[in-house]
Amino acid sequence: MAPGAAPAQEAPLQEPEVLSLDAPGDTAVAMAANLSEIAAVGAPPPPSLPETIRRAGPGRSTVRAVALDGELSLDGVLDEAIYERIQPMSEFTQVDPRYGEPAEEQTEVWLFFDDDNLYIAARCWESRPDRIMANELRRDHNNIIQNDNIAFAFDTFFDRRSGVVFETTPIGARLDVQYAYQGQNNYDWNPVWDVRVKPFDRGWTVEARVPFKSLRYRPGSEQTWGFNVRRSSRWRNEVSYLNVVPIGIGMGGIFYSELFAPLVGIEAPSGSRMLEIKPYVVSGLTSDRTVSPQVSNELGGDFGLDVKYGLTQNLTADLTYNTDFAQVEADSQQVNLTRFSLFFPEKREFFLENQGLFNFGGAGGFGGGSAPRLFYSRRIGLSAGRQVPIQGGGRLTGRVGAFNVGLISIRTGEDDAAQVAPTTFSVVRLRRDVLRKSTIGLMATDRSVALGGRGRSQSYGVDARLAFYENVVINGYWAGTNTPGVSGDTTSYRGEFDYGGDRYGLQLDHMVIGRNFRPEVGFVRRVDMARSYAQARFSPRHGSSDLVRKYSMSGSAELIHNGDDRLESRSVQGRFSVEFESSDEFRAGYSQDYEFLPGAFEIAPGVVLPVGGYDFESASIQYQFGRQRAASGTVEFNTGTFYDGTKHELGFNGVRLNLHAQFSVEPTTSINWVDLDQGAFTTTLVGARITYAMSPMSFASALLQYNSSNRSLSANVRLRWEYTPGSELFVVFNEDRDTGTLRFPEIRNRAFVVKINRLFRL
Repeated sequence: MAPGAAPAQEAPLQEPEVLSLDAPGDTAVAMAANLSEIAAVGAPPPPSLPETIRRAGPGRSTVRAVALDGELSLDGVLDEAIYERIQPMSEFTQVDPRYGEPAEEQTEVWLFFDDDNLYIAARCWESRPDRIMANELRRDHNNIIQNDNIAFAFDTFFDRRSGVVFETTPIGARLDVQYAYQGQNNYDWNPVWDVRVKPFDRGWTVEARVPFKSLRYRPGSEQTWGFNVRRSSRWRNEVSYLNVVPIGIGMGGIFYSELFAPLVGIEAPSGSRMLEIKPYVVSGLTSDRTVSPQVSNELGGDFGLDVKYGLTQNLTADLTYNTDFAQVEADSQQVNLTRFSLFFPEKREFFLENQGLFNFGGAGGFGGGSAPRLFYSRRIGLSAGRQVPIQGGGRLTGRVGAFNVGLISIRTGEDDAAQVAPTTFSVVRLRRDVLRKSTIGLMATDRSVALGGRGRSQSYGVDARLAFYENVVINGYWAGTNTPGVSGDTTSYRGEFDYGGDRYGLQLDHMVIGRNFRPEVGFVRRVDMARSYAQARFSPRHGSSDLVRKYSMSGSAELIHNGDDRLESRSVQGRFSVEFESSDEFRAGYSQDYEFLPGAFEIAPGVVLPVGGYDFESASIQYQFGRQRAASGTVEFNTGTFYDGTKHELGFNGVRLNLHAQFSVEPTTSINWVDLDQGAFTTTLVGARITYAMSPMSFASALLQYNSSNRSLSANVRLRWEYTPGSELFVVFNEDRDTGTLRFPEIRNRAFVVKINRLFRL
């Protein structure tokens, strides 16, 4: 509907003729099932064509997809006759800044399909086209979310728990997300789909095509899915939805499947014979001074194969042979001033699809930095910072009835430099949907050769996620491990409560990790602890201000005791923040901490803290500049006491200089000035990611990093070109130098790699 037009008269709530149950045979049964599912979630009956949406109050609507009776040219121009004959879905509702009011910037959406594809079209009206903000072309970059954008979400299993999101901007950038429950989002899922965007004098238009082969859904031709659309207008800082979500959810509402409108009308093809074959070849020059004998400009080459086969419409097998990850971006460096291990995210494509299925016990949520992970995919193919060859393996994921199923078996080869023997890694994950939006599950892992080199090790556990009302979630788990030569105190358990309302928040968490709890296919940052945590938040909105949108005040307390009931860590924090209408944000915090060191701790070379208890406190201020600015990011300063001395920290994080829609620079700086009784030192972490996007499907980037704490100066330069959907060419240069030498930093390792793959869909 164009701006200023009167809303269409809502049709009476009755079953439309197109879903008459007089249809014969299986079709009538399927239609009856559709209506039953719609009624079960409190939505109105489907609309009758040419209408495509029927509403029965805020957040209660049912929408329809329409079969194409001709070709749809994917050019971003909405000039086909069907756009005139079929009424769009419209009348979006604001979530921010004025909750519940009609969106200022109008949006119209259509869904079509043919035998092979789903088509999504939208007309995004804009009252100030000159103020449209779009400066990111690189696929899946998080800055796409900060541009003007429109996102389309589908709950293809209609389980009200999981789904997929396709997002684009006025310049045609694309972002795709696969998610399982809120907060378990996989932004590295890269299905085959295409999109075209065109400007017009009062906004911009979108046409997208998603092959049914890129989606997973329930058996049967007649489908009921969930559907929602989010529109973001950055100059207004306005977020609106087709099916409105509760206040406070904001941009994240696109992942709340239980709030989606039922979608009917789609007649999907069978996916049981889906087969994708993706071979690759790779060649490169490698130098490595860290191994013996040293390698210098060694020419090598290899090949491998990935296969994806749809056993059923919702159960998929992935097979891999001689897996290679040469194209993966290098890890972002981190400075560690604690005595515990750092966590690095997975970036390898094979392990990313359906990654949320393998999350266990709420790891990754608040307090997630302390929660153990029974399965940490970086244990496979990586050891002591070195790559270990992956000979092959497979993965089976999907749904069987009410169960989500995940099975993994991967075989890695030996690596003398890393002192790793051939090992098979196995994972079993089952999760069952219960109640309206809750789950219970179990997980087991096995490593055929334990880290100690003797026997095999296992881990196992059960977990539950219970979600009630709109904002209450309870997580819990119990887990144990079996490690050769280790017995006693090998279990871990957790209970977590989270109320995340817009105005008030409350978080309570108690977690115990035994001294000998060792999931050797997982990750544990800290063992031998009982952790208790509480946080309360008050976040009032400033409805009458043109400057301030929201205040937030919170206080938290954390206590960690070891197995002997000795207090090892304590942290009491207070936080205050102001969110401005411009999307800038100011934050300030104060913290009082206590840390007991049970053993001598070398915090820096030659600087050793003795055993004992230490009290210290710190204050911090942050200012985050909104992403719509030419220069955005967060500036942070922390100062205070630290162990028996002082620490001052200056950081520039998430900074982005938007020089052009195709060219950006993202510098990062973190400097710590530490002065202790045992000595003074400074850590410096400086880096920059420089990106030039030739198109939404090709870019060149360079990640340059200097980290004084490990004396590393590194470069990771990549060219990626998706020359046809799903098929890619990579050219990669990696170099790491040691800055601790007296001469110009000496090379540790260097590699130049060219890799090409080709996707065949049968």
